[in-house]
Amino acid sequence: MCCCFSFLFFFFFFFFFFFFSPRDYRSWFKLDLYTRAIAVPGGLNSDDITFAGVQRALPNAPDGYKPTSVSCPASRPTVRSAAKLSSNETSWLEVRRGKTLSAMKDFFGHVKVGDYDVVGYLDQHAKNSSSLPNIGIAVSGGGWRALMNGAGAVKAFDSRTYNASTTGHLGGLLQSATYISGLSGGSWLLGSIYINNFTTIDKLQTHTDGSVWQFGNSIIEGPDTGGIQLLDSAGYYKDLADAAEAKKNAGFDTTLTDIWGRALSYQMFNASNGGLNYTWSSIADTPEFQDGNYPMPFVVADGRNPGELVVGRNSTVYEFNPWEFGTFDPTIFGFVPLKYLGSKFESGSLPSNESCISGFDSAGFVIGTSSTLFNQFLLKINTTSLPTFVKDVFTDILKKFDRDQDDIASYDPNPFYKYNEHSSPYAAQKLLDVVDGGEDGQNVPLHPLIQPERHVDVIFAVDSSADTNYFWPNGTSLVATYERSLNSSGIGNGTAFPAVPDHNTFVNLGLSTRPSFFGCDSSNQTGPTPLIVYIPNAPYSYHSNISTFQLSTDNTERDKIILNGYEVATMGNSTLDGNWTSCVGCAILSRSFERTGTTLPDICTQCFHRYCWNGTVNSTTPSSYNPAYYLSESMASVSLPTMVSTVVAASLAMFILV
Repeated sequence: MCCCFSFLFFFFFFFFFFFFSPRDYRSWFKLDLYTRAIAVPGGLNSDDITFAGVQRALPNAPDGYKPTSVSCPASRPTVRSAAKLSSNETSWLEVRRGKTLSAMKDFFGHVKVGDYDVVGYLDQHAKNSSSLPNIGIAVSGGGWRALMNGAGAVKAFDSRTYNASTTGHLGGLLQSATYISGLSGGSWLLGSIYINNFTTIDKLQTHTDGSVWQFGNSIIEGPDTGGIQLLDSAGYYKDLADAAEAKKNAGFDTTLTDIWGRALSYQMFNASNGGLNYTWSSIADTPEFQDGNYPMPFVVADGRNPGELVVGRNSTVYEFNPWEFGTFDPTIFGFVPLKYLGSKFESGSLPSNESCISGFDSAGFVIGTSSTLFNQFLLKINTTSLPTFVKDVFTDILKKFDRDQDDIASYDPNPFYKYNEHSSPYAAQKLLDVVDGGEDGQNVPLHPLIQPERHVDVIFAVDSSADTNYFWPNGTSLVATYERSLNSSGIGNGTAFPAVPDHNTFVNLGLSTRPSFFGCDSSNQTGPTPLIVYIPNAPYSYHSNISTFQLSTDNTERDKIILNGYEVATMGNSTLDGNWTSCVGCAILSRSFERTGTTLPDICTQCFHRYCWNGTVNSTTPSSYNPAYYLSESMASVSLPTMVSTVVAASLAMFILV
């Protein structure tokens, strides 16, 4: 006990020292106090480029974390209408289609759909890409739980995973997909994969000095660099503060999200210096992405109006893709070039007297924006089992930041200032408040994938939400997306989503205990909707339902949760259903078969009878939902998750003080 309090005393001392002391005192601590190299343009170290032999994305930020003036291109950047896809995306799709066709043929080499010749079918329609299946993957939010469970699904879908392309497995689905989206913890997963040049989950799990995904040290402690942890943490805090201060001194508004995003970067991109120079737009410049060798990634976030605390179901949903930031929602209905975010656009153009700004779209800031949970934590703090004094500390701290609008990500200047003034409620705002992508209830990032212009046929929705008392999903996210598509306000803006039941029905009918299909019969839909393959988190071999606010996870637990996620996606490597992979194949082909007038194979009829929701509703309140193990209990931990511990909560409170 004494040791614990001593650690906390020194932790708090160093925290206050670095963030509340005059700058001249902070400068006493030099970089030689801790072994961490700060990357600067023209002086990149090897950790900026590679980890575990994998090349990273391009470190193209002009001046570290600080957005900086750069030369404008000959054709000055503008805001474009969301009436159609960007020319960049359209051109990229032409390249990607050929790669997905090849990948699907490989996929259906080990995934059989009865006796049906799927490869022959794909060859028959190869010259008409609109006839071929168009696949999307969505990875939900939910902190480190979502990252690890989502990682298990991605690992199962990746043909590069050992043994994943054999009978009973789903390797190659990732390579066959056109799009993949993530929000909050799911965005951390995408960031780790894409900023590390579309690396594999296996490589992210490999422990080497300075590697990523070492969650044993919490985000509050910072990475273990082999020295005295207290001093390592002190240097880590200084790095976080220096980055945010550089941005602020350059004239840009900063909030807690700048600190949060930089801290995430150490765990997700680069443990030695936090990937200081990496931007989300750099993904578009990598040769592998330009060649269409992997899916297009989206990070999703929500809009929040100034003075608003509760983000409603009608909030604006933003997407970050490799080229652009913006939304299809009618509240803005526009996109801005991501590379030049931070420039002072006005009425959709960049005035001739304004410079082009680059470096605002730090990859850490993007995934930090998608996971800004602070205001949600404020709303829920009094419902937790934390001691009263800890609740009081949290409440006082977070209320202070709420008054100052510091519990959001600030996009200043607003790139949509005076854009669509006749219809946009944001046109008069000098800055945009952007928050966690799941705060509107849509914790599975389906929004980019259900846009009519993208023509997605099937979406694999990996849901790691904590909807129940035991932190399991119950379909709430899908309900939110469905209801939004029907909203009379018009916020859905032409998107269509298949009917889903209420969240009580999800539990009562077992739709949240195993994969389920929605939208199987497109003739019953109000518009062209994708088929949803819903893959909820469940305990196959491990209790993967850790708290969203569990800040540290050792490698053993990390790997067990990832393995469990693999088993969730494959139904225990088809142990629970020998035809599961065939049913996945049917889901992929269903809309394509409809377009080409192809009769469903008998195996698909059987699969849809087994997995498609048949419209039955049972809305009675279920008993507490806590499913039992699906596979051998001897493989799993018997400990149930607990709420946030007092020590972790107190540490998080101090972290939020930044």
